[in-house]
Amino acid sequence: MSRPRELAIAFQTDKRPDEYRELARVVEDYGFDVLSMYSDLTFQPPIVPLTIAALATSRMRLGPASLNPYTLHPIEIAGQIATLDMASNGRAYLGISRGAWLDAVGVAQDRPVSRVVDALRAVKHLLAGETAAFEGETFSMRPDVRLRYGRERDEVPMMLGAWGPRLIAAAAPYVDEIKLGGSANPAMAQVARERLGGADCGIVFGAVTVVDEDGGQARAAVKREMALYLPVVAPLDPTVAVEPELLERIERLVREDGVEAAGRQISDDLVQKFALAGTPAEITEQCLALFHAGATRVEFGTPHGVETAAGLRLLGREVVSLVRS
Repeated sequence: MSRPRELAIAFQTDKRPDEYRELARVVEDYGFDVLSMYSDLTFQPPIVPLTIAALATSRMRLGPASLNPYTLHPIEIAGQIATLDMASNGRAYLGISRGAWLDAVGVAQDRPVSRVVDALRAVKHLLAGETAAFEGETFSMRPDVRLRYGRERDEVPMMLGAWGPRLIAAAAPYVDEIKLGGSANPAMAQVARERLGGADCGIVFGAVTVVDEDGGQARAAVKREMALYLPVVAPLDPTVAVEPELLERIERLVREDGVEAAGRQISDDLVQKFALAGTPAEITEQCLALFHAGATRVEFGTPHGVETAAGLRLLGREVVSLVRS
């Protein structure tokens, strides 16, 4: 199935309610197709910011990127996405992943493949209004368990956030997209397609983004952001060889000296693979390379620019136009 090429903006959930309203309007006015909100541990749950954004917009798709079935039971996930779908008049999408950093709050992530697949199946079961019992490997629900309110749709698009081949292959029949978070590497599109095993799913690339008229300044800023996640993401990419010693050094510097020192260890070549950074023309070139390789959506992640408002302005006024020209 042919899919449109979409451009998305993703925000961290650390803002005042009125800020989400204004940001959502700005993003939609710039012509972006999708607005995502992160669901990172210790930040605001994304359902409230997304609902505010839904009520302030009329065209964009919106969704969390992403919820996890360890801190939220599937009945809560289904309820949140059904509510967002009503608030947006059928524009919601649901992102699900196994989650990250949950060991910091004492949450064990046992049987992640079964848990995520069960969550996807259970949410579909609830949204469809099924009356039979649900039996999964890690979740079950009695026949009388259902959402006791109207729903905008009986099904919403679902996105899996994952890199691992086992999880991607197992979840592929239940999702519409997979997202490679923290990647801007076109070579991963073919790897993802192979891991999907023929399933007709879109492929989303999302990464920390910094755009500026000064490309060098943008790359310097993005390296500080990358230092926090590169040691986690780089080993997941089989097409890029990064010395373990470098990743260990970056982790140590983050702990001891801060992200500025750690970021200086990251080369421009690694920036090209794991972030979106540079001038509007350079980021446009990165996006087009990803689309050419098979991506169906590119998501620009926080902080967007050396200064957020200026970054959003450059992405919306220049990058969107250049990618679509």
